[in-house]
Amino acid sequence: MAASSRSTFLDPLLEKNPVMGQILGICPALAITTLVENAVAMAAATTAVLALSNLSISLIRKLIPDSVRIIIYLVIVASLVIVADQILRAFFPDLSAQLSVYVGLIITNCIILGRAEAFASQNGPVLSTLDGLGNGLGYGLVLVVVASIREVLGSGTFLGHPVLATTATDGWFETLGLMTAPAGAFFVVMVLIWILRAWKTDQVEEG
Repeated sequence: MAASSRSTFLDPLLEKNPVMGQILGICPALAITTLVENAVAMAAATTAVLALSNLSISLIRKLIPDSVRIIIYLVIVASLVIVADQILRAFFPDLSAQLSVYVGLIITNCIILGRAEAFASQNGPVLSTLDGLGNGLGYGLVLVVVASIREVLGSGTFLGHPVLATTATDGWFETLGLMTAPAGAFFVVMVLIWILRAWKTDQVEEG
């Protein structure tokens, strides 16, 4: 893997994470990260759509008129999201019901359109696919970390299995109601961004 390919794939995980660095696509972090299972499914669906949309747009980038490029991007992304939604409905009906409309909202995820416009429309298919995978995995990493914290502290479980003895089961741990509310996701994301920028000070914006 060439250096440029390596950085294209790995940088979005931490160095240029779309959520932690650019504060993009946080709506699913508020809506579906109460359970790790939901976060993993959303991360997988978003990564697949992002990688395949980048690949598709890169392959036809020289044929797309500038005047309608956004519309074409949306058609490609929407088609892939429909396929992802149908796969979830067919093979994971319970999970699909829990995610509800949020799978469909992948279409409006600003990360996907942002990578299509900023990268896939200007680079070849290999790099564009790596960029999609890297950004999807970076995005999914944040979702899973946020969901892990929220599920453990909010429900005392991880992937549905008890990991803390909660007071509801005569244990010692009092679950934190804040973690099951959308505000809890904001709080967790804020703390994660603070930790990352305290570690990597070059990501702090100049005042």
